[in-house]
Amino acid sequence: MPDILLEVCVDDSAGLGAALRGGAGRVELCSALALGGLTPSAGLMQAAAFAGRPVMAMIRPRAGNFIWSTEDLRLMRADIAAARAAGMAGVVLGASRPDGRLDEWMLSALIAEADGMDTTLHRCFDLTPDKSAALETAINLGFSRILTSGGATRAPDAADALAALIAQAGPRITIMPGAGISPATLPALAHLPLREVHASCSMAQPETDAVAAMGFGPSERRTTDESTVRALCAALARL
Repeated sequence: MPDILLEVCVDDSAGLGAALRGGAGRVELCSALALGGLTPSAGLMQAAAFAGRPVMAMIRPRAGNFIWSTEDLRLMRADIAAARAAGMAGVVLGASRPDGRLDEWMLSALIAEADGMDTTLHRCFDLTPDKSAALETAINLGFSRILTSGGATRAPDAADALAALIAQAGPRITIMPGAGISPATLPALAHLPLREVHASCSMAQPETDAVAAMGFGPSERRTTDESTVRALCAALARL
């Protein structure tokens, strides 16, 4: 099997360094991974521009659903322009209709703004009621890849669904499994013809009681672990 690329999502400069030292082939740059990942700051994007490996910037202006207003669209287009100016290789996008289907009009506008950049359709895909149809929509829109857990909470629990998506996609678009992937859970996906895998490679770090009590954050936060990145890279190399 050809080498499988590991993309690691990070939300601070320490995580960026850990992902790179651990051997990640690509980085998804976010803020607030505890909320599923939001748009990273301009300063973090500028720091990541010197990573020496492709960096994809998440474009998501708020937590919650992926149903965007015209004002959200304006912000997201500006954030894509900022990611381009900062030297990011690409952007991670998503937009839903109220019924869960992909919002083709909104995604078309975002893809047009990102013309010439690499593009990933994020896990709004996992909310779609018909994933086979959504896959064809993503292809028609011109996305490079789809980040998906196969519709489950964790990708290792949806190996059959991921296999079907990979077979349908063929060479037209990359299906990148993500969510709940670690060295321990990777064997559940080992039989799939994987090209890319997405993971946080994180570990829990306790926060002080004062931080949580003042509402500055939860009682623990997750941080990118260099040794976990390295271990997952090694596990992928053995497939």
